[in-house]
Parts: sequence; C-alpha cells; structure tokens
Amino acid sequence: MATALNALMGLPVVTFAAGPSPVHPMTRLRAALGSGCPTLLIKRDDLLSFALGGNKVRKMQAIAAEAQAAGADALITCGAVQSNHARVTAAIGAALGLPVVLVLNGPPPSIARANLLLDQLFGAEIEFVESRGARESVMERVAADRRARGGRPFVIPLGASTVTGALGFARAIGELAASGASPDVIVHASSSGGTQAGLIAGCALFGLRARIFGVSADDSSAALRKTVTALLTGMADRLGCAPSSAGVGIPIEVDDGFVGEGYGIPTAESSSALELVARREGIVLDPVYTAKAMAGLLARIHAGEFKNNETILFWHTGGTPAFFV
Repeated sequence: MATALNALMGLPVVTFAAGPSPVHPMTRLRAALGSGCPTLLIKRDDLLSFALGGNKVRKMQAIAAEAQAAGADALITCGAVQSNHARVTAAIGAALGLPVVLVLNGPPPSIARANLLLDQLFGAEIEFVESRGARESVMERVAADRRARGGRPFVIPLGASTVTGALGFARAIGELAASGASPDVIVHASSSGGTQAGLIAGCALFGLRARIFGVSADDSSAALRKTVTALLTGMADRLGCAPSSAGVGIPIEVDDGFVGEGYGIPTAESSSALELVARREGIVLDPVYTAKAMAGLLARIHAGEFKNNETILFWHTGGTPAFFV
C-alpha cells in the first residue's frame, strides 16, 4: 500500500492551482434540515485558484504533465458547448503556450457566454458538431490533420476521465485528510466517471473509510459503474498495486434518479437545492452538476438514510460559469 501511495504522490503534475481548496461546515443548512440531520461539510473545489476552478483542474494538472512528456504541441478535447472541462483545457493550453482545439456539441450560439466565452478568451479554436456521437470522429480528424502536417497533438477524452486524470483527482484525498476532515460519506456529482474513480481510489490508498456516493448528471448508474470500474482497474495497473488496494471491489454507488429530462436541464429538486444552499450558506452551486448532486443528498437526508452522528462531506466540483449562460 505504501508503495502505491508513493507512486500516486509521485505522479508528475503541472501545478496550476497552488494550495488546497477549503473545507467548510454547513451549519445553517444543517439547522434548516432539522435535528436528525448529520454534520455537513463542503469541499470547495469551486475555489481552486485557476481558470475559475472545479474538479477538472485536478485532473488536468496530471494530464498536462502527461502531454508535456509526450512532446505535445497542441491539445484536443471535446464536450458540450458549456463544458467545464473544455474551459479548463483552454486555460491550460494558454498557460503552457499550446494551441487548443475544442470539439463541442450543440449549435453555435449567436452570442458567446459563460464557458464558451472563456474558451474564446483563452484562445481556443472551436469546432461545433451536431451531436455527442460526432465528437470523437471529429477529434480524430483534427488530430490526423495536425499529424499529417508534422504536429504532435495530444487528444484528451471527454471530461479528462482517463486513468491519469483520475489519479490526479485521487491525490486530493491526501489534501482532505490533511485538513483533519474524516467524513463517513462523500457525495459528489458524477458524469464521466473520473472524479468518482479518483475519490474511491484515493480513499482506499489514504486509508479513509468514507462511502463514496455519486449523483449522476447524465448517464445511467449501470454505465457509470462500468466506467468507474475500468478506471479503477487501470489505476491499480498504473500504480503497480493489487486491484483491491486501489479500490477495485468497493461498491460503486451511483444514483441516476436526479437527471430529470437530461444533461444540463434543471429539475424542480435541483433548483430548490441550489436556492436552499445559497440562502442558508451563501454558496453557489451550478445548475448542471452540483445542484443535482445536492438534491440527491437532501433527498437521502430527508429519508433518514444517515445518522445524526455521521459526517457527510459534499464535494463541490465547480461549474459556476454555467450561471451566466
């Protein structure tokens, strides 16, 4: 275990966000939820100090180092028009002096706002495609074109949810442990799987006995469990440890009951959760990911799933620019 942990902490990264994100108690939210509510904490990755923060910064610090080691002269990735991952990739390309091509699904808006405006500000080249299914082939075509001209493009899959990206996120559990927080449960928004895999592996490697609970923003629970399992297996291989040491075999808990009508479409529950946290804690969630995850957490608190002597940590994965679409 110690060898695997050393390998994790020795993972090459390019540090863009110096210093840990804070952990805050949510005492007013807890009071609003009644006497049976567990202790509530929030990990503020929305406050990471690069490109407006978010969980993608943690993943991309590791992937940026991987791209540099490969001699990359350009970064290519994909996402929705308002992708947080695309925004962070564009910013990292600017910081490293690398051109960035973003393949984004959805019609190009007449006025760029929020993440798309930031993509342009950071200097990314943007290609719009009609559907999610078209993204991968266009990324491959863009990469092939650059290779044919002697380039060395580095293609980053959706959400930076590769083994390297998930390992980058797993390192954050060391930061959490150093803060003194020892939650019984960690709740977060789950989408492309890398954050959930990172949390599970990180807890296993650092010895935190927290149950990891993902609330899906889009995919089915079955699809996410499959993705997370594959990432955990790859992480164990990369670290050279037994699969169980990296969290393989730990139950992968995903709730897909708060997706509503689809990705990026608010629900009554998520809008209510967003407003409650804002008015009780002065903390802004985002309407795509964290508001739905908070809705899932609140539903379980109301159902009495947690004991009042337990500590629940909500991992805020960022996404604030989505408010300004």
